[in-house]
Amino acid sequence: MTDPTSVLDRLDSNRAAALERLFAFLRFKSISTDPAHADECRKAADWLAADLASIGFDARVAPTEGRPIVIARYDGPKGGPHVLFYGHYDVQPVDPVHLWRGDPFEPRIEAREDGSQIIVGRGAGDDKGQLMTFVEACRALKAVTGGLPCRVTILVEGEEESGGKNLPPFIAAHAAELRSDIAIVCDTCMWDKQTPAIVAMLRGMLCEKLTIHAANRDLHSGFYGGAAANPLHILANVLAGLRDETGRVTLPGFYDGVPEIPEHIRKQWDGLGFSDAAFLGEVGLSIPAGERGMNAMQSVWARPTAEVNGIRGGYAGTGFKTVIPAAAHANVSFRLVGAQDPLAIRRAFRARVRAAVPADCRVEFEGHGASRATVMPMDDPAFQTARRALGAEWGREAVFMGCGGSIPVVSEFQRQLGISTLLIGFGQNDDAIHSPNEKYEMTSFTKGARSFVRILSALGERTGEGGQTA
Repeated sequence: MTDPTSVLDRLDSNRAAALERLFAFLRFKSISTDPAHADECRKAADWLAADLASIGFDARVAPTEGRPIVIARYDGPKGGPHVLFYGHYDVQPVDPVHLWRGDPFEPRIEAREDGSQIIVGRGAGDDKGQLMTFVEACRALKAVTGGLPCRVTILVEGEEESGGKNLPPFIAAHAAELRSDIAIVCDTCMWDKQTPAIVAMLRGMLCEKLTIHAANRDLHSGFYGGAAANPLHILANVLAGLRDETGRVTLPGFYDGVPEIPEHIRKQWDGLGFSDAAFLGEVGLSIPAGERGMNAMQSVWARPTAEVNGIRGGYAGTGFKTVIPAAAHANVSFRLVGAQDPLAIRRAFRARVRAAVPADCRVEFEGHGASRATVMPMDDPAFQTARRALGAEWGREAVFMGCGGSIPVVSEFQRQLGISTLLIGFGQNDDAIHSPNEKYEMTSFTKGARSFVRILSALGERTGEGGQTA
């Protein structure tokens, strides 16, 4: 691999200017879910496109039915690998604003007692600070070497925090331009403050809203109790039966396509020093509630779940009302792994509920989402290259992590473009994203940019034509 020392020195010597650019970006109130901030979203997109153009990218702001998308291209060396980088410029609302230590859109640097520093402001960690680490890496490479070691396309959306419904059709319409050898997504975390990570497993998700209807009106529980069907009882029995005493989900065929955790991955995870007590202790709990024999990390990263997210029905206000409700409602979500089929699980769940509903009652369903899990090819040469590059910067071998959540764009890249994604970010679990006083570690910003210099330089060292990397 080409020695990137001079590029890294350039990053270090221009840190103040990089922070000024980040702060300018953070000042845009690009809250995508609030129509009142649509103009701020457009301004943020325009600013980013202009910044990318200033370092040689062919950049434009593309309209959608919602917030615009920034797309930028740098051709790079002929025959080199093509990297597609994804981020988002939109941010979450700032409520409750009174809990912030200052103006959420006036970013600042705060120092801790140990001398370390953090960048505080909405979007600092999710995702403006993260995506600017990649932009600053490209800026330094261009300034020192005159170009980039790879062909790079940058795709930055403005609706990630509000559903992202316009991104899949945009990818479909621009597939030829976006199709690449590998994608990089920066919207993830490190294992800890000293240990970088590549997220290699994302759980899929299936959500169901159900309503069980019984009588044609709420009933007096003295007049009708014991005689009339109570939809809350029916619903409670259905939900309680979703898992058995060992924590396993009881739907027929639910575990079809669920793989065992590979032994080499299990050993790597065992060496991370994870503690159930510490993980659950942060939220006031202590006992893992997943499948028997699985610790909390294994349950979150590599096993499927069925969770009840909400129940409604009857009277729960002040005082007491002796009523049998006419209807009962629940929200249920499933996190999926491996090759589980969300549509098959939806059918099994609905069949289970229908079988439990008496003939004189009825049930209505409303489905939300049905995305499969995503598993990255950890033995792919690009993944091993990125892992070595991260280790060279941080002095520790990067961890292949799982993620309990879902990042829909990754499955879209896989489904529509046929490419795998390197999920490499430098966030921390305590960054308070979506919360007051969101922050990004200064080391994440500086070493994150340095990491992307190393990764792009390493990916640019191809072993043959066609962009194959080693």
